Amino acid sequence: MYSANGPVRSMKDWLEYGIGFLEAHQIEDAKTDAWLLMEYTANINKSYYYMNMHEPMDAGDAEDYALLIHRRAEHIPVQYLIGEAWFYGRSFRVNESVLIPRQDTEILVEEALKRIRPGMHVLDLCTGSGCILLTVLKEAAVTGVGSDISADALLVAELNRKRLNAQANWIQSDLFQEIGGSFDMILSNPPYIQTQVIEDLSPEVKDHEPHLALDGSEDGLLFYRRIVAEAPEYLNPSGWLCMEIGYDQGDALRELLTGSGKYTNVEIVKDLSGLDRVALAQLKGE
Repeated sequence: MYSANGPVRSMKDWLEYGIGFLEAHQIEDAKTDAWLLMEYTANINKSYYYMNMHEPMDAGDAEDYALLIHRRAEHIPVQYLIGEAWFYGRSFRVNESVLIPRQDTEILVEEALKRIRPGMHVLDLCTGSGCILLTVLKEAAVTGVGSDISADALLVAELNRKRLNAQANWIQSDLFQEIGGSFDMILSNPPYIQTQVIEDLSPEVKDHEPHLALDGSEDGLLFYRRIVAEAPEYLNPSGWLCMEIGYDQGDALRELLTGSGKYTNVEIVKDLSGLDRVALAQLKGE
């Protein structure tokens, strides 16, 4: 291992060390992660790096960098190490109390924004970091409430609300249990991974992301059944229900939504890979 107390080494030397160490520990995207950790510890951008890469790296920064590289080699997600993840062009605080925002979830936001009208009132179930609700609030002239069963997750959501200077309320609730009032749109990215599949996920996910936000029961559909059944009590007439779903859950969600008899305009939207990603439905009007 490189030592910050050893020979003075350049930023380029340290970056190459980080890449090599992560590759040796079978870390995917080793180059990207090694750079992100350098960017974070040295507080630099790529322009600065390329102009100064042969200069010695600050000893304190080098020590921090070596520590984070070794932690990343233990499969701790880089987003948790730096406390930040990007979603829909914005930076969000994250820790191991919340799922790391993913690009696939941006499709849910995009589909919601196609249906949102100014003045709507929005509910985000299983809000986690708050990235879905807060993004919608920043992109559209609407109001919103986010809920999560985890008090620790809501602390993260509140950090992000303040960071983005958004207006949102948070409620600790098991889905609709503590929710009052009515909404024009309900959003959710609920737990949807089958219990028996979780152990087959990457170490980054199964060992570090909260199982509370992953485990969707034996068939992965527990939370969808509850949401589809209970949402009509909280949706205004012609209100929208928009949910992220698993890559192979489109048929099951279509059946749940149409089978309830309470929704119309049921649609399953696929991601760029052609996999099921979002389920949409509109409550039948009065």
